[in-house]
Amino acid sequence: MKTTENYITPAICFGEILWDVLPDGPQPGGAPLNVAYHLNKMGMATSLVSKIGNDEDGKKLAQLLDDWGIKSHLLQTDEEYPTSQVIAKMNNGNEVSYEIIYPVAWDFINYSDSITKQLQPSTYFIYGSLASRNETSRKTLFEILESDVIKVLDINMRPPYIGKDLLGDLLEKANIVKFNQAELEMVQMLFGSTSYNEAAQVIFIQHHFNISEVIITKGEFGASYYKNDKGYHVWGSEVKVVDTIGSGDSFLAAFLAGHYLNEEPQVILKNAIAMGGFIATRKGGCPDYQLSEYNVFREKIFKTKL
Repeated sequence: MKTTENYITPAICFGEILWDVLPDGPQPGGAPLNVAYHLNKMGMATSLVSKIGNDEDGKKLAQLLDDWGIKSHLLQTDEEYPTSQVIAKMNNGNEVSYEIIYPVAWDFINYSDSITKQLQPSTYFIYGSLASRNETSRKTLFEILESDVIKVLDINMRPPYIGKDLLGDLLEKANIVKFNQAELEMVQMLFGSTSYNEAAQVIFIQHHFNISEVIITKGEFGASYYKNDKGYHVWGSEVKVVDTIGSGDSFLAAFLAGHYLNEEPQVILKNAIAMGGFIATRKGGCPDYQLSEYNVFREKIFKTKL
């Protein structure tokens, strides 16, 4: 594991790093790892704040981070709890359900000044709701969220690990939030909105939690992006799905890579939709690929060159 203590990256992902145990073998995963992997692939240097066990599974994950070029200087090691595993089951051919083992090493991420020293106002700090399931990591996360950074929340509704109060606290800290349609509906019900129109639902979220930017993913039906008082919409396209593991994470990575470069909202959405679809045609959340392959796929989907 590398220890470049003062390496500043434009993006930092916080939370779970693990092995997805699939019927045909383990795959590296966890939403923060998936996002970091694809951000790095797209040329946006990324650090990962997480925790592994002092075991072979942890050593393999740490080696992968170094092999992939993801900055691992903020990765911690736990002497008591094991590296995380998630038992993934394939349903209806390509949909995935998960059994998330608890407790594991990333439930005990400790706060350190070395983390906040890496943060700048332009840093994208990406976090999800699942990483808050245990008190230790939750306290660390909320201490980091007091920093002046661009806070990006990727909702990950995994009952019983998230409740209304915690979800509300996470949303109130966010500048950018990504939902899928089911998550948007669930949050509406939890916080008392009776809107059925998507635009009205997003306005409720923006006003209730003071969030300026909201992303809605819709699978083959594309995605929407609401920024302040404007909405942008791009249709998707059917693809030959191998599995859906990490597809939403790759979408978010491509979205943030475009956001970082201040690209036009329609371009950001097209690139993100194409990346989500592209990864769905591959196995696992972190498949090996070249950006040229993604560019060809995007051009085929949208009939336009990057």
